Amino acid sequence: MSHSKLITDTFTIEKGFKIYDFNKCLEFIETHGKILYGHSFKISDIDTPTIYKLLIYMIKDQHAANSEQINLSKGILLSGPIGCGKTSIMHLIRPFAVQVSDYKIKTCREIAFEFAKHGYEVLEPYTKRNNNQSRLSGYCFDDLGAEQQIKHFGNECNVMAEILISRYEEFIYNKSITHLTTNLSASEIEKHYGNRLRSRMRNMFNLISFPTTSKDKR
Repeated sequence: MSHSKLITDTFTIEKGFKIYDFNKCLEFIETHGKILYGHSFKISDIDTPTIYKLLIYMIKDQHAANSEQINLSKGILLSGPIGCGKTSIMHLIRPFAVQVSDYKIKTCREIAFEFAKHGYEVLEPYTKRNNNQSRLSGYCFDDLGAEQQIKHFGNECNVMAEILISRYEEFIYNKSITHLTTNLSASEIEKHYGNRLRSRMRNMFNLISFPTTSKDKR
């Protein structure tokens, strides 16, 4: 495998458009995966269809998205077994995101701990726009379900449900984009967060899954 290390190595410019080479994109992801997560990081053949869908979404390839039944105006709900590399892949594909689709990654557990310490004000960066913003900042909330109902001065709050319902309203209003990673099944999401949120999530997200047999990347 050649060691493609620059994002510019993954595409050529033809008539003003970027034409991506999927194999070079995989090389970029695996090379940077080894740099960030260790030399044992490896993408298996079984994972390439999942990564292909994620890349189509990030580069906003409308034709390929239509073929894969991906809605480019929705976010991504990336599911799969524990250890399959959901978090690392969301970090590694981020350089491919077009500017309006860029996102920060924040773990749900971290947000829950911040809420327990400081209360509702910590939710504002995820649920409210700044005066100069036309839409919410893009976020990937990592490991949905790992957080628990955290109490702040005795007030119990399903923190991620609050955030996602607020972001759903912004999604409907101005197409604010949210991404999630989770090990939970659809029925487990409903059990944890209720049918009201699950129905909204269907509208907000493209469900993209790693195979149940996907191996640990490291």
